[in-house]
Amino acid sequence: MQTAALCYRVEDGRKRVLLITSRGTGRWVIPKGWLMRGKKANEAAVVEAWEEAGVRPGRTADQPIGTYVYDKIKNSGLPVTVEMLVFPVEVRSLEDQFPEARERTRRWVTPAEAAEMVDEPGLKQILLGFGDN
Repeated sequence: MQTAALCYRVEDGRKRVLLITSRGTGRWVIPKGWLMRGKKANEAAVVEAWEEAGVRPGRTADQPIGTYVYDKIKNSGLPVTVEMLVFPVEVRSLEDQFPEARERTRRWVTPAEAAEMVDEPGLKQILLGFGDN
């Protein structure tokens, strides 16, 4: 099981979500990572949002807004099926200096645009539903 941050802000009454590129393939993804000892799942999502995207959070939900499953390819080349818990994380600000700044690109897009950019079908559905809220 992993945790993910669906980072968002509201501009002119419309939601925008933050996508980042993955380090290995350059695909568009949301910040995500493994659960962390001593942290709740939503707290771990906030840590990933900082490390991977430089997000300084505002409000963060206690409960996930959805889950999806994907196959993570391990260093050995073998796939491992992972369930992802997705937490909405309001972005208060973005920092330019963060741990993975040189390894990733960030882009603000509408939830519908994001759904077209990501590969995982379950994440596409979460993004499309998020745009309606």
